[in-house]
Amino acid sequence: MSPLLQINNLTTVIHSAAALAWPVDGLTLHIMKGETFALLGESGCGKSMTALSVMRLLPEVGEIASGSVCLHGEDLLLLPETAMRGIRGRRISMIFQEPMLSLNPVMTVAEQIGEVLQRHFSLRGAAAQKRILEILNQVGIPDAARRMSEYPFQFSGGMKQRIMIAMALAGEPELLIADEPTTALDVTIQAQVLGLMREVQQRNGMSILLITHDLAIAAETAHRVGIMYAGEIVETASRDEFFRGPAHPYSKKLLASLPRRERRRQGLPLSAIQGNVPLLSREFVGCRFADRCDHAWELCHEVAPEWITVTDGHRVRCHLFDKDMPAVIREGGFKGTKPESGTQDSGSWLKPDSQIRPAVAATETPDSCLLSVKDLKVYFPIYKGLMRSVAGYVKAVDGVSLSIQQGKTLALVGESGCGKTTVGKSILQLIPPTAGSVRYNGLELVGLERKRLREMRAQFQLIFQDPYASLNPRMRIVEIIEEGINSLNAGDDREENTAARQSGTASAERLDALLKSVGLPPEAKWRYPHEFSGGQRQRIAIARALAVHPKLIVCDEPTSALDVSVQAQILNLLKQLQDSLGLAYLFITHNISVVEYLADEVAVMYLGRIVEYGSVDEVLNNPRHPYTQALLSAVPVIELESRRHIIHLHGDLPSPANPPPGCHFHPRCPHVMPICRKTYPATSTFSSTHSARCYLYPPEQEQEQGQKQGQKQGQKQEPESTSTGVG
Repeated sequence: MSPLLQINNLTTVIHSAAALAWPVDGLTLHIMKGETFALLGESGCGKSMTALSVMRLLPEVGEIASGSVCLHGEDLLLLPETAMRGIRGRRISMIFQEPMLSLNPVMTVAEQIGEVLQRHFSLRGAAAQKRILEILNQVGIPDAARRMSEYPFQFSGGMKQRIMIAMALAGEPELLIADEPTTALDVTIQAQVLGLMREVQQRNGMSILLITHDLAIAAETAHRVGIMYAGEIVETASRDEFFRGPAHPYSKKLLASLPRRERRRQGLPLSAIQGNVPLLSREFVGCRFADRCDHAWELCHEVAPEWITVTDGHRVRCHLFDKDMPAVIREGGFKGTKPESGTQDSGSWLKPDSQIRPAVAATETPDSCLLSVKDLKVYFPIYKGLMRSVAGYVKAVDGVSLSIQQGKTLALVGESGCGKTTVGKSILQLIPPTAGSVRYNGLELVGLERKRLREMRAQFQLIFQDPYASLNPRMRIVEIIEEGINSLNAGDDREENTAARQSGTASAERLDALLKSVGLPPEAKWRYPHEFSGGQRQRIAIARALAVHPKLIVCDEPTSALDVSVQAQILNLLKQLQDSLGLAYLFITHNISVVEYLADEVAVMYLGRIVEYGSVDEVLNNPRHPYTQALLSAVPVIELESRRHIIHLHGDLPSPANPPPGCHFHPRCPHVMPICRKTYPATSTFSSTHSARCYLYPPEQEQEQGQKQGQKQGQKQEPESTSTGVG
């Protein structure tokens, strides 16, 4: 049986003024009809450039130097551009990594999907509108009939990604290239989208080239796996064989980098891969991973390894599996020493605590409540008509209460569009709250005068979800980081502050060490944001937030765009900073494995309200609310033997402009009761730290009364039981 897609010795070159770069260097792979092939690897390894080469969508400075890309035996590289336009979107579709860069900001969602339907199916008018609505409902856009006429900027990051997926599936392609298709999605929508892709795949026999950094998604969806490093594939295997026994040292390190709860319990850092992916403009001699490999010896630096067959269907490029090598080497008695280039001084740019400006005196108390939020509400008015009268409100945040202790992490989880990001921005007063209280170190931030609020900005920072949108494209990285340091007067001491203001620059050594601490080379500071991959831009955003020595950081999906190795570096860095400086984090995420490792407490949010709150062990080990149970059941897992039964939620997330009466979750709840449709449930307390709002459990008042009655009965029975015991 011939493959649907066959790539042979594909080489792509990027021309630049400095030097030529080879992001794809002699790549060969094939994908069978109806198969999902997962391409894994760190940011900067050439995965996305491989996809763009197949689609012939390279930038102007890009060129395919050699090789072939055959679809059903037809070489796409030999076709004229006019013929490729009929293939893109119809025979081959692509879900791009950056949805905001791929969606047209001046066209509505319906118009952009309609272009695909008109170009490839000649659908127009009512038939096209019906099909667009059907596609948007399939990918989980709430209130699709109304929102299809909105523009991309009116959607959250996760919803923009769903729109991209809808556009890609609209053409019913033979091959779907999915470049990080679920990066910005929470686990329930991620499960829904992956299920939709599998459904289309089974119905149409569609093949999928899945580019992802999420190993768990690959473990659950892929048929075969390929590991890419520095422009070439170093290991290929079937899904089961790879996850049961990865062969290449790089593959093993990727799996070891995954955050796990036992590492947190043992107080151990994650097993991060030190160093960085080498520049693809350098000339490689020997194994490309040798500089970061714990098992490298002289031969690895001198001779490039050839493909070696481990088992049938499992191949690897590594000298460890060469049968001609001496047994002492193959069994682990390696010659040479570990390279020093991989070592990192993570966090060495930090000054001792005594040299960092304390925020206020109250932060010196370890158990003090750094942030206290009470009944926070953020309503956005809906305007209609010529006179722009207020016809209603979008209740993005509807009575949220939470608290964060100094040096602790609260994880805020929930589906896209439930209001998590709005909570973070309103806490930092980037969005004015409609009502409620936000007290930072005892100081009320709501209504605080602008000058006083500006003076406190260095004490709390935000790491945005979309690094490309939050970085100024006209500024170099050094200018982006220095801007925050200088404007917030956040140098390490007065002398440095004065020098920085006079010269307009911060300490070069400090900037270099800061970039190293987030896994970037110092020379990266002279480049612009567009010259970095998505994961590298996220590291820059994290470095900018850390540069001003904050005490509270709102992390809005800070690791969603990072591969597992860099994610491990960032989580280790955040944990180290927290331990050494007493930092507090509000960690907004959909990655439950990150929550397991980093968080102390978890708040589960649904449609503007918190439905369950507790310590990380209480919520993850014993979820009480049906929504939390569904959320955790959808989390993909690496262990092939640990597949969970996914609780599929029926229907879509309701619109916050028109929330359902009673419990907001009742239209999708498998345990719904008549009372759930009438009034919102009161708080049910299971311990001093664990609570939920659900009618499945008695409310707090009834529990207190039951406890009091139990205590009275116990007091009456105690003398009798005592006498019985003595007698």
